[in-house]
Amino acid sequence: MVYISSWQQYQEAAEALYEKSPNTTRYCVKWRQSADGAGKLVLKITDNTTCLKFKTHSSVFLNRFDALNLSLMQKMQNRRPTQASIAPSTSQAPVEAARQSPAPGAAPTPAGPAGGGVKKKKPKKKK
Repeated sequence: MVYISSWQQYQEAAEALYEKSPNTTRYCVKWRQSADGAGKLVLKITDNTTCLKFKTHSSVFLNRFDALNLSLMQKMQNRRPTQASIAPSTSQAPVEAARQSPAPGAAPTPAGPAGGGVKKKKPKKKK
């Protein structure tokens, strides 16, 4: 196991490791809360031959950690980053409103859950 001290090196190595062997790579995140109120974040990525770890006590890395998670999840889902995930802007409100308003002539959608619901139990037959 190798602890990498630089965040930039860890991020590049983690993404390269996943791209090298996506079917066998595992990614683990651990948060350990200590008694003094400080916590320790430990990130680990392995492909059964190479194991890379990064640990920090600093909360400065949380935004970087979110960005790495987003990048790895998009690669794992085989998706390209969308415009909304790259740079969210305030101009998203009209797009959301357009998605929520039904098209002209379309049937109204139900407000409840789509399909399913709770099955009723059948009463037991008396013998």
